[in-house]
Amino acid sequence: MAQQLWLLRHGEAEPHDTRPDPERRLTPRGERQAIAAGRALRALGVEFTAAFTSPRVRAADTARLACESLGIEPVVHEPLSGDFEADDAHALMAGQDADARVLVVGHEPDFSEVVLGLTGGRIDLKKGGVAAVRLDDAPAELIVLLRPRELESLSER
Repeated sequence: MAQQLWLLRHGEAEPHDTRPDPERRLTPRGERQAIAAGRALRALGVEFTAAFTSPRVRAADTARLACESLGIEPVVHEPLSGDFEADDAHALMAGQDADARVLVVGHEPDFSEVVLGLTGGRIDLKKGGVAAVRLDDAPAELIVLLRPRELESLSER
């Protein structure tokens, strides 16, 4: 097997002028997106070795809500708070087993740029959406890209 990096963009958050950016919270819709993402990943049978989250409130809350369904506890990883790049993803995965599946919860445009840097492919990762990359070869391979509504459908299984 190969390592897999699963990227979950935080759910819908309060408007930018509500409070300082690091403190912005999820909206009720964002909370539903986070819960659906966790349930969908569980329904897909994905078992994670570890989960890491940005310390920003909207991402940390997304991680907490999603990970409840997955039976894992997210760990705050400061580099996910902004400017997370492909090299950061490689560094994070270097500390994992060869067949690890790792969930990271964070922000755009970072995650789309990580996928581009790892695979050479461009994606549009929606709020509450998931992308997964298999890291066994260079370039890496995009194996999953799910929008929030697809995650919601999967979560109902």
